[in-house]
Amino acid sequence: MPQPTEYSVGDIARSLGADVFGDAEITVVRVSEPQDAGPQDLAIAIKPEYAQALAAGRARAALLWEGADWQSMGLSAAIIPARPRFAMTGVTRLFDPGQGMASGIHPTAQIDPTAKIGQDVSIGAFCVVSAGARIGDASVIGPQCFIGWDVVLGTMTILREQVSIGARAVIGRNFIAQPGARIGGDGFSFVTPEKGAVEAVRETLGDQAETQAQGWARIHSLGAVRIGDDVEIGANTTIDNGTVRDTIIGNGTKIDNLVQIGHNVIIGRDCLICAHSAVAGSTRLGDNVVLGGMTGVSDNIFLGDRVITGGGTKVLSNIPAGRVVLGYPAMKMDRQIEIFKALRRVPRMIVDIAALQKAVFKSDPKD
Repeated sequence: MPQPTEYSVGDIARSLGADVFGDAEITVVRVSEPQDAGPQDLAIAIKPEYAQALAAGRARAALLWEGADWQSMGLSAAIIPARPRFAMTGVTRLFDPGQGMASGIHPTAQIDPTAKIGQDVSIGAFCVVSAGARIGDASVIGPQCFIGWDVVLGTMTILREQVSIGARAVIGRNFIAQPGARIGGDGFSFVTPEKGAVEAVRETLGDQAETQAQGWARIHSLGAVRIGDDVEIGANTTIDNGTVRDTIIGNGTKIDNLVQIGHNVIIGRDCLICAHSAVAGSTRLGDNVVLGGMTGVSDNIFLGDRVITGGGTKVLSNIPAGRVVLGYPAMKMDRQIEIFKALRRVPRMIVDIAALQKAVFKSDPKD
């Protein structure tokens, strides 16, 4: 088991570029929520509402917000950064115990003689590294991973357990894939011998016309997957190969667990794609796009730079840059919220209308 890491409050503050108040020599060995914090913990109370729980714990030091009255909270020391939530990146990095994966190459790993392994690479138990694969320096390949034919992994790649990367994928530096991620499966591309019901429905928006039921023929995936630098992929997320060209994920993009990225999709730089989202084939996302959880994006459309979708949104058509959308079908968030509010009033309106009708029909014209 890894030994606890110990830092002084002053050391933590300096690593964050934050102000420190009180006894900077206090040492902490872990971070904790305020109510659970003990004397050797750094309590994370980055908002006033979180700080209310400090009284339930025994923390001597806390990470607080700018202007916080730390002394009135009974603390002996406080770290106050300019942006507390961003400071969490540095704090969690300092105290991250890692996954305890062994260094070196495990004797059960199967590595093709033509594969090229960089310096200081660790490869875990029961991994398979295929012919022509190249793994960059200082990479860590967890147990039971599969790295396909001619795959290229950049420096400082981290693959957690049971990650699978299909043939010819090219991935940049500082890549992280969480357990069970699957990169480079075939795209979901099938076609009927004659014009089918799906094509007719797309053209008519609902009519199958005179089409007949038919079987499906596979369109093979000739492309691969290309992923830029500083990309992270969540657990059990899948990214399909392109049909002719590659599926592309831009630098800095972060993809959550259980996300599906279809064939030929192009995703720009620094996008954030939350859990259970799906992007259908040949769709393009600009830079800094954020897809809320369970967003569905139709095929062959474009989302401009800095588009944001609320959770559960279904995008069926192009979205211009900078727009914030919500709902099914996606529309401007403020407009969709107005519709939701109106829908909540509908039952009461029905009661009121029924009462009015009753009053009208009961009235006697002779009176």
